Amino acid sequence: MFKALYLRKDDGAFEAGLRELPPLQPADGQVLIGVEWSTLNFKDGLAITNRAPVVRSFPMVPGIDGAGTVLQSRHPDFQPGDRVLTTGADVGELTWGCLAQQAAVPAAGVVKLPEGFTARQAMAVGTAGFTAALAVLALERHGLQPGGEVLVTGATGGVGSIAIALLARAGHRVVAATGKPDESGYLRELGASEIIDRATLAAPGKPLQRERWDGVVDALGSHTLVNALAQTKRDGVVAACGLAQGGDLPGTVMPFILRNVTLAGINSVWPARPLREAAWQRVFTALDTALLDRLTEELPLSRAEEGARALMDGKVRGRIVVRIDD
Repeated sequence: MFKALYLRKDDGAFEAGLRELPPLQPADGQVLIGVEWSTLNFKDGLAITNRAPVVRSFPMVPGIDGAGTVLQSRHPDFQPGDRVLTTGADVGELTWGCLAQQAAVPAAGVVKLPEGFTARQAMAVGTAGFTAALAVLALERHGLQPGGEVLVTGATGGVGSIAIALLARAGHRVVAATGKPDESGYLRELGASEIIDRATLAAPGKPLQRERWDGVVDALGSHTLVNALAQTKRDGVVAACGLAQGGDLPGTVMPFILRNVTLAGINSVWPARPLREAAWQRVFTALDTALLDRLTEELPLSRAEEGARALMDGKVRGRIVVRIDD
């Protein structure tokens, strides 16, 4: 038997709680992981609090990320004893996830941990940091050069925090947009050169505005994304990777056809294997692990629901890692 956070929904009644479940067996193409650490991403928060229909099959064990040791493998790339992490690949949505002591997950989402990078640190990055790395790679593929001015929205969240750290490390001048002015010291420690009020981007604005940004990492969507596009310089690029403000895009085509701005979508669930590995390699080589430890809060599995509620209420700075074997 293994311990897991278990979600049920019967006739509209939702329930979340810890359970003991029978051992899992991996199917073809899956890897069975003895999970040591997981994390709480925005999607996990939505699932655990039942605030959005993230889970597509009930009952469900949530947790889209996990790290630990391979117990069994039905895929040739992985063997028992391998130290691995997994993110995305519909885990915690269609496949039982990693807020549990065991998880049988698609090998497509699994990556081996390099020497010197711990399972806890991998989960301090998690899907949020992986998404940030994908966004930074997208900006660079579309021509962003060191020294450019890059806007990061949702700056104190998991994606924003790690995006700031990666961009600053790469030599960019990072401007962080936040509604938490008391967190300016934290954001400057990550590498932000300037802090602006997110309210300046959150309301409807003109379709074209003063050009400022060479690049943007946006985790909010809606009017914030539209204003960021309107302020992006000619030939600039905006990476869209979230919808915390909303899933709408209430703008015009003007930034695209008059300034040649590129809007790059970031999908962290099913990226191609080469892109997945490139993003994790960027994290492994460029992220300051001491800084990563400072932006991380730790909770036991028994408090994962509490952490999910705090995340949804905007009370979390940086990342939450979940210690599974509590």
